[in-house]
Amino acid sequence: MPHYPFSAIVGADDMALALVLTTVAPDVGGVLVRGEKGTAKSTMVRALAEVLPAQRVVTGCRFGCDPRHPDPGCPDGPHPGDTPAHDRPARLVELPVGATEDRVIGSLDLSRALGAGETAFDPGLLAAAHRGILYVDEVNLLHDHLVDLLLDAAAMGRNTVERDGVSMSHAARIVLVGTMNPEEGELRPQLLDRFGLTVEVAASREPSERAEVVRRRLAFDADPDTFSGSYAAEQAVLRDRIRRAQEALPAVRLSEWALTTIATVCAGFDVDGMRADLVTARAARAHAAWDGRTEVTREDIRAAARLALPHRRRRNPFDAPGLDEDLLDALLGDEAPDDDPEPDGPPPRDTGDGPDDSQTQDPGRSDHAGPDSPTGATPGADPQVGDQSEPDAGAEEVPEPVPAPLPSATAVAEAHDPYRARRLQVRGTGQGEPGRRSRAITSWGRTVGASSGGEGRIHLPATIAAAAPHQGRRGRTGPLLLHAQDLRHRITQGREANLVLLVVDASGSMGARQRMAEVKTAVLSLLLDAYRGRDRVGVVTFRGDDASLALPPTSSVEAAARCLTDLPHGGRTPLAEGLRTAARVLELERIRDPRRRPLLVLVTDGRATSGADALARVRWVADRWRSMGVDAVVVDCEAGRFRMGLAADLARRMGAEHIPLGEVAAASLVALITERNAA
Repeated sequence: MPHYPFSAIVGADDMALALVLTTVAPDVGGVLVRGEKGTAKSTMVRALAEVLPAQRVVTGCRFGCDPRHPDPGCPDGPHPGDTPAHDRPARLVELPVGATEDRVIGSLDLSRALGAGETAFDPGLLAAAHRGILYVDEVNLLHDHLVDLLLDAAAMGRNTVERDGVSMSHAARIVLVGTMNPEEGELRPQLLDRFGLTVEVAASREPSERAEVVRRRLAFDADPDTFSGSYAAEQAVLRDRIRRAQEALPAVRLSEWALTTIATVCAGFDVDGMRADLVTARAARAHAAWDGRTEVTREDIRAAARLALPHRRRRNPFDAPGLDEDLLDALLGDEAPDDDPEPDGPPPRDTGDGPDDSQTQDPGRSDHAGPDSPTGATPGADPQVGDQSEPDAGAEEVPEPVPAPLPSATAVAEAHDPYRARRLQVRGTGQGEPGRRSRAITSWGRTVGASSGGEGRIHLPATIAAAAPHQGRRGRTGPLLLHAQDLRHRITQGREANLVLLVVDASGSMGARQRMAEVKTAVLSLLLDAYRGRDRVGVVTFRGDDASLALPPTSSVEAAARCLTDLPHGGRTPLAEGLRTAARVLELERIRDPRRRPLLVLVTDGRATSGADALARVRWVADRWRSMGVDAVVVDCEAGRFRMGLAADLARRMGAEHIPLGEVAAASLVALITERNAA
């Protein structure tokens, strides 16, 4: 069954351009596509392979070497000039989220090692994707060290393996494309920076465009062959244009003016390091080749900067991605003095006080979208921009809706800047998804033993030790004779991700002495730590007469931060209800994901003032918390000279760790340890 045609996709010009540029120049470093569900991210990536030019490969080479420029270090080489070759379509290799390191980079060929006693290499997905596309859907759910391996290969163009008695290297020039839904969690800023380009995609809000998307999709589902055939001519033109751009790229000149302008733009946006400058320069050259120019112009730099810089401006996960295009235009300045203006370039900027023609153009016009846009979208069509016309003079003015005020008994405190929180951990050793919080048996980490079953990396010493006693009986006369039952795999210990459930007291007592601002700051800091630990987070709040699940467990700490920012406080303190709600949430999550161990973080001063016998009910619930087997931490928010110690007593009854609010910061923990050592 054919893929949906690339040129038939509507309303994704930025994404199409980013994919084309990294295809023209793979050294750009790949593309990260961020967007909500149902925005054709995967559809467009899979369609890209259909418009890539066919490849000439050496017959029988497992690494797809180009016969015109074979890899001198190819494990299947050498490949002399008269080596047989054939054409094949460009490859699209998909990497599943659950893939192991062995599957990605390759490993020892066990069948040959056990059958013939030979050390041979079994290529992985990086070898299969050489000169093609390696696609990772939900890349934000992939383990960090695998993302690092992929990005290293994309940047260096080679895959080097040193493990299990195998030492080899092969070419791995790949177009790395990752897609993700930010609602399911973010990539760390360090990994974001490693992606060359990034694109934000969203569904159109224009009814006519949405209708066209549905119309084309229904036509494709009804008759894929006929629908794809109707776009065959456009696909062929696009394929030929990509091929010509790839061939023209080496001749594209990056002038001193262009280099200086790129450096000015990157410095003006205050991005870290030099990778932004390099990626922008490479993407600008690719854009010039794509548009048929032999020298980089202002238009090329602008298009490259819009794709290369937004994700590099983020300093922490709570920063919103994006780029100030007015600042970009100011930093770009005028066109190079020696360059003739492009006939279809962007309109001149207004330098006077009055309006000019450029101010009356369609506000949705994209600087790079036009008749030659990769998806063939209509110039000026922007689904995000509505009707900008002035209302009729006689039309009745509709007032802006005014949000209802909060009840007088409530208020909303504003958090301060988050700090680095101390690391809270679940006791014992788990077996959950790889992360950075609690100790666990994982697929990557420090070797702590060997097993005769399972899968993963070979434990070579243990395998030899298991085979050695049987060599005489097996009639060994030469190399060590191995059988399948001798094989031993490594047991590795690393860190896992947990479910961190924040239970926050939002009652009126938290408003005294600005404590709610301090509480929100502490919780934001714990969310930042959960982001680094790759945890799922949930938020339960209690105030007034009841408790509620303000945010169901999610991988998006941004959603948790937004929930916390708008959290009001006031009313009585239903602490027992907060604990009961947390217990129900954890029980449901245990059914959904039994391997993910939870950590309850209760933020309270320990007071209970809602209902009769409120404190007695809290103690009854706390005494039964131990039987749940859930690790918990009580962050004590009580302040003032005279303290009742209710939160400390609650922690003791729950079997939880007790931490005063002022000791949540990692710096306070260091100071406390230093003070105790000195004493």
